[in-house]
Amino acid sequence: MLEIKNIHKSFGPNEILKGVDLKIEKGDVVVILGPSGSGKTTLLRCINFLEKADQGHANFGDIDVNLNTATKKQIHTIRQKTAFVFQNYNLFHNKTALENVTEGLIIGRKIPKAEANEMGKKALDKVGLSEKYDAYPSELSGGQQQRVGIARAVVLNPDIILFDEPTSALDPELVGEVLSVMKNIAKEGTTMLVVTHEMSFAKDVANKVVFMDGGVIVEEGPPKEIFSKPKEERTKQFLHRVLPEDYIFYI
Repeated sequence: MLEIKNIHKSFGPNEILKGVDLKIEKGDVVVILGPSGSGKTTLLRCINFLEKADQGHANFGDIDVNLNTATKKQIHTIRQKTAFVFQNYNLFHNKTALENVTEGLIIGRKIPKAEANEMGKKALDKVGLSEKYDAYPSELSGGQQQRVGIARAVVLNPDIILFDEPTSALDPELVGEVLSVMKNIAKEGTTMLVVTHEMSFAKDVANKVVFMDGGVIVEEGPPKEIFSKPKEERTKQFLHRVLPEDYIFYI
């Protein structure tokens, strides 16, 4: 469904991605783990053309795109197949929850407003915000704002949803509600590529875990394999640091 090959990206003298390859099949929930600065978010942004890769290819089914030289038409086509959930919500503060969800349908896909509103309400219902159609972001908690962001992605019915640390900006008590919504979406067979520090989500929901460090993929495999029998020393060090209590159980 999605295969990326040899992605490189530098910011000035800093080489952030050093030749990343990754394959995602339809229905996969792939979680990318790794320390800050490992290139996780940059990888997502290059896939969705929020950043321009220095080199690399992406194959979306029957579409093969050079990530450095893609045309506007190719970028538009890829963005029609993907949706992005941002770390800091990226909602329009002067628009209601429903308007935030329908903006992409009306402006980007030229869907009539009445039809878009029906689709938007169903998406908000799916994330547990049936009573918040007319609420503005300032009237919503962080968790509710992120759920609006997820509804905005889901309503597009994309081939894959990219999540960039969707819970990292939330207060700890709000993390659970967002993860619960993501788990439900995953159960519906939605293909997801998730950058997160939430180890429980990676263990319970993902069917593939990718560990990145220093701009490369160090190790990847099923969660049980990565968490119980990591092959690479760098992976073991990372898990030992982020899972100090659970680590003995998994090893």
